[in-house]
Amino acid sequence: MITISDYFMGRRERYPLALSPSIEREAFRTVDLANKLLVQAQTYGVSVDIHPVNKSHVSSGWRPPEVNAATPNAAARSKHMTGQAIDIYDPDGDLDDWLMTGEGQAAMVALGLWHEHPSATKGWAHVQTVPPNSGRRTFYP
Repeated sequence: MITISDYFMGRRERYPLALSPSIEREAFRTVDLANKLLVQAQTYGVSVDIHPVNKSHVSSGWRPPEVNAATPNAAARSKHMTGQAIDIYDPDGDLDDWLMTGEGQAAMVALGLWHEHPSATKGWAHVQTVPPNSGRRTFYP
């Protein structure tokens, strides 16, 4: 399971002035929903790997603006900065593949999650707790 410490990736301590109470509340919500999604995925036989560097399921969690600006290809208004997105380590695309199925889409609807299209997220599955501008459950960034 993903812990809040996994999600903050040590950035809570390194960037305390960038972390507001609302970001922290959103982060707890994001972690809770991501864990519920992983439990559902595992019931369908989807295995979720541990990131070899981070030693957790998280490829990227909360990003303060300074970190986001230094992250290659990160959106300028990334939901990672508001605690509303998480990248789950998915090197073989198993989670992304499941999220594209009817069962995966239904799980996201039930949980209130949205998913970046796998073509844009090789090696991780990006999920967020707020809809994109398109409103599509699976969207292109």
